[in-house]
Amino acid sequence: MFALTNVMRDYPWGSATAIAELLGTEPGGGPEAELWMGAHPDSPSTANTPDGPVALDALIAAHPDAMLGAEVHAAFGAKLPFLTKLLAADSALSLQVHPTLSRARERFADEEAAGVAKDATDRNYKDDNHKPEMLFALSNFEALCGFRPCAEAADLFREVSTAISTTGAGIPELLNRVIMTLNSRMVEPMVIRGAFEALIDGGAEARALVDLAASALADAPGGVGGLSAPLRTVVDLARQYPSDPGVLISLLLNRVSLAPGQAVYLPAGNIHAYLSGLGLEVMASSDNVMRGGLTGKHVDVAELMATVDFAPVAVPHVPTRTTDLGQSVWEPPFAEFALQRVELGPGSEPVPLVQNGPLLVLAVSGSVLLDSPRGDAILARGGSVFVPAAENPVMVHPHVGDDGESAVVFAVTVAG
Repeated sequence: MFALTNVMRDYPWGSATAIAELLGTEPGGGPEAELWMGAHPDSPSTANTPDGPVALDALIAAHPDAMLGAEVHAAFGAKLPFLTKLLAADSALSLQVHPTLSRARERFADEEAAGVAKDATDRNYKDDNHKPEMLFALSNFEALCGFRPCAEAADLFREVSTAISTTGAGIPELLNRVIMTLNSRMVEPMVIRGAFEALIDGGAEARALVDLAASALADAPGGVGGLSAPLRTVVDLARQYPSDPGVLISLLLNRVSLAPGQAVYLPAGNIHAYLSGLGLEVMASSDNVMRGGLTGKHVDVAELMATVDFAPVAVPHVPTRTTDLGQSVWEPPFAEFALQRVELGPGSEPVPLVQNGPLLVLAVSGSVLLDSPRGDAILARGGSVFVPAAENPVMVHPHVGDDGESAVVFAVTVAG
């Protein structure tokens, strides 16, 4: 087992305290948005080995069968298939979507052949992998996720129209066009695409509509507190991203509130935005993001439109499976990863971790003893370890020296 030192990303939307409070560490003094745990080459964790610190991606590349197991190595190559992040949002992340594996490979190769620098602001593809992901809520967590049915979206845009008319202002032609589109009798993906495209390509007309709509809703007779959650979201997002078309695009999307312990999964093509909260995010090891709004970063509308799946979907919750051995497991329909949670009180019987190849283990409460046929390690709150496939099985014991606090660990492995 290798203790890990992980990389913190300081994006402006990050919380200054949430990750530190979870892990029992000192806040860094600025935004701490994402703690990356894994072997993505952009921010690999560092493994503490007998020969000194080694980047985890380099360690795996040097010993792929021992680190990953022969089956995982054959399926995914000499790289860790998953990436795990602690994500703490004080404000909204960009409206975004991730590509399919085939599109990521094709478009990454195109940008490489064109000589686009990896750090170029207008580069879309950082690697040749897809990025299906799952978000597990550690606190109350708010998000936008996938398209709602056209009829629901039309009702929301009509409420915006009513709010504007109440102020005495005229109804902008773009708003009428969006409502008419959503009421059309074409198949729903075509309808949603038309409304989405009208807003994202609306230019100055769309920017003015965002500001007018947000102002009218903020001044609604019942106040912002009297608005439905989707309409409150418009007001809130407009404060963060004035004039951004993504503010009104949010009305096309499902508004999701997760309680701690709930999870959603996000396949390729699912457009989404995290709004606030602390979560554990698990994904295929990729950093490919197409943005569609709520951002000052590059937005490639043509590539976005080619990547988004415009079909309406129900909120893709991930059910919890509780095993006979005491693990809670979340298994989205992706080959790269599954998540498990183990909670142990003092004197609890040891619990085996579900392990399909490599494991990444994070302690968020108390301390535990991890025991494998090749060695053991004490994992205290805030600590994380990488467990090679060759160390199997791994048992989790409550740590003898604990102070009565229940221990909670999360572990990520390849899907079974």
